[in-house]
Amino acid sequence: MMDLDQVELRVLGCLIEKQRTTPDQYPLSLNALRLACNQTTNRDPVVHYDETTIREALHRLSQRRFTRLASGHSSRAHKFRHLLDEALALDPGQLAVLAVLMLRGAQTPGELKQRTDRMQGFAGLDEVHAVLDELIEREYAARIERRPGQKEERYRHRLSDEAADAPPLEPMATTAAVVPPPAPAAGPDGAGAERLDRLEAEVAELREEIARLREALGES
Repeated sequence: MMDLDQVELRVLGCLIEKQRTTPDQYPLSLNALRLACNQTTNRDPVVHYDETTIREALHRLSQRRFTRLASGHSSRAHKFRHLLDEALALDPGQLAVLAVLMLRGAQTPGELKQRTDRMQGFAGLDEVHAVLDELIEREYAARIERRPGQKEERYRHRLSDEAADAPPLEPMATTAAVVPPPAPAAGPDGAGAERLDRLEAEVAELREEIARLREALGES
């Protein structure tokens, strides 16, 4: 039904997430959106998109009327907002569930309840199941049959043909590639690799915080 690519899905998911979790920073500048897409937390897979890749995805999404420019010509930085709820007639609960599915792939109802909490608090799993049933009926989501050894069914979005329950993407040598894991550190305990992971996470968080401060000061 939909054929959004992986960059478009990540951009839409981030715009929805930040609208609900950091409304003071929304709409997002291109730089803030890049940082959101490349977060190392709450994302699967972790990616490294440059601004050109994100700008091109925004252009394609705007042609579908899923996003639009939200700043005037005199603004120092262009800012962008999503229109997915209007385009697909989604209520807040449906939008939150779709956003998390776009950002983190197939998940169980319990995982969705936990991970949508900052965007949309569901009173219980019954509410999550009701939303999933609505999305399935409208062909925006699908149920994945349990594999041997799995206790719960998982659900995925249907906004992309690539969203089917397929093996993880292989890293690609492009600016829009999935980030490959760091090379193993020398030494038997791999302590160097762990330090590198922590440093990368701290740098990503610092960059996002700096972007928020610059936007608050009107300098981005």
